[in-house]
Amino acid sequence: MINSNSKIYIAGHNGLVGNAILKKLRSKGYKNIIFKDRKILDLKDQKKVFEFLKKNKPDFIFIAAAKVGGIYSNNNYKAEYIFDNLSIQSNLIHSAYLCGIKNLIFLGSSCVYPRNSKQPIKESYLLSGDLEGTNDAYAIAKIAGIKMCESYNDQYKTNYKCLMPTNTFGPNDNYDKLNSHMFPALIRKAHEVKISHKKEFVLWGNGLAKREIIYVDDLADACIYFMKKNIKETIINIGTGKDYSIKYLAKLVLKTIIPSRYKNIKIKYDLSKPNGTPKKVLDIKRAKKYGWKAKANLKNSILTTYKDFLKNKKYI
Repeated sequence: MINSNSKIYIAGHNGLVGNAILKKLRSKGYKNIIFKDRKILDLKDQKKVFEFLKKNKPDFIFIAAAKVGGIYSNNNYKAEYIFDNLSIQSNLIHSAYLCGIKNLIFLGSSCVYPRNSKQPIKESYLLSGDLEGTNDAYAIAKIAGIKMCESYNDQYKTNYKCLMPTNTFGPNDNYDKLNSHMFPALIRKAHEVKISHKKEFVLWGNGLAKREIIYVDDLADACIYFMKKNIKETIINIGTGKDYSIKYLAKLVLKTIIPSRYKNIKIKYDLSKPNGTPKKVLDIKRAKKYGWKAKANLKNSILTTYKDFLKNKKYI
């Protein structure tokens, strides 16, 4: 049984999700938390990962470490995305098994589901159709992680759970112009419109693609909730169950960040850029069945994220 005295290892503690898990654990009284900077522990190095886990023997592992990025990065660096993610997750999952660590959570992504999946997307729709071509290498790596957890649970009787979050945003995000995800990219663009007093906001694609987003604190809460929960299934979708067009989200970000003049800002569509998956909203009945649901207010979450963005001088 995992409790506040259990030793918990967070792989990827400096990232968006890993950092939120770390803060949430500390706020809930968990003191025995371990992590290592990537300069000290290269998770792509199988031997070092095994030796680290053998020496420290955590009771629970969160696998939040991954190479992640937006549509441009995923589409242009596929070799890196598939190799890095396969290496990181395989080293952690297999080494955990070898060291007798029975409990972990592997964080996947909603992009593991087919591009033209039925909506809302149920966990059972995995591998039922073709993937979105712009991020198929990343998705295939994540699918391999899911299947690895399922296989180890079946053969070795481990308790490896896989959470599939939808588009996640929040403090400590990546706002890089080419490598960020959709929502932090909107925040950065809105900020640039604000400080330059421009009257035009450029969106990639036609703005009609629909996306579900979740605040990172909600995802961290789900991770800790399911860390302590006994469940029958290996995979659980984590989301809000609501989706919005990217055009709507852009207008909401502008309204939140530039409330005084957002109505005068024209949205321009760059049709030379891809739209990505046309629609993606998760079926969250399984998570609700176990008693979890998202709680964060979207507008307040955007404001909190924007304040964090302003502190990150690297992108301003």
